[in-house]
Amino acid sequence: MHNSAAIGIFDSGIGGLSVARAVRALLPQESLIYLADTAHAPYGDKTDDYIYQRMQLISQRLLHLGVKAIVVACNTATTAAIARLRAECPIPIIGVEPGVKPAVAASKSGVVGILATPRTLQTPAFANLAQRFAGEAIIELQPCPLLVKHIEALDFHSAQTQALLKSYIDPLLAKGADTLVLGCTHYNFVADSIAAIAGPGVTIIRTEMAVAKQLQQRLTQAGLLAVPDNTVTDSFFSSGPLAPFCQQLQQLWPGANNNVQQL
Repeated sequence: MHNSAAIGIFDSGIGGLSVARAVRALLPQESLIYLADTAHAPYGDKTDDYIYQRMQLISQRLLHLGVKAIVVACNTATTAAIARLRAECPIPIIGVEPGVKPAVAASKSGVVGILATPRTLQTPAFANLAQRFAGEAIIELQPCPLLVKHIEALDFHSAQTQALLKSYIDPLLAKGADTLVLGCTHYNFVADSIAAIAGPGVTIIRTEMAVAKQLQQRLTQAGLLAVPDNTVTDSFFSSGPLAPFCQQLQQLWPGANNNVQQL
């Protein structure tokens, strides 16, 4: 594996672009290949086996494209099946999980709210994560079944989306939560709205930069960091129709539409 090879990043849709942005900011010398599995989105209503099969196929495609590491930029996929993927993949696999540990450390009230897809909150992997890091804190779970659909539609600021966010956030605040965890990479695109609704006394925990730093560490350990003068390219793939994906990229990754392909 050559250090000039690209980093593969995938999600069921556009949520992982928030992680890709963090990787681009931290590692500007790296080339990226982003894959949106939009034909099979959302992952939140799929079984672990179905998600694992998609992860297998996507990782095989990314390996065929010559990537040196893969970032599973989806909380649902990470909690559902990343251990199985790591067991069979020959390159570093970096996942993303809800930031329970930093949230517990940041909380003063001892009550932490988790905003996530229902599927993520139902996985044994998430239960183990919460049990490992909760300590004396109370972990309150808030499934957000409709939010990803709004974000995929680039509906970040409408009155309907704001009302939906408020309906998810208010119950956590009523239980005393002073720290909210964004447990889905899609939610990073409405983080400002979440913070505004929650108020200045509430800490919002995001994990995309932590994932980028973990990737940086793994590449450093493997001697795979690109050199500073590396020729950088960003490529984008979708398993679904390209027109809506290009529209999403136009807003979230300007200039990407020159290098978008069908998976």
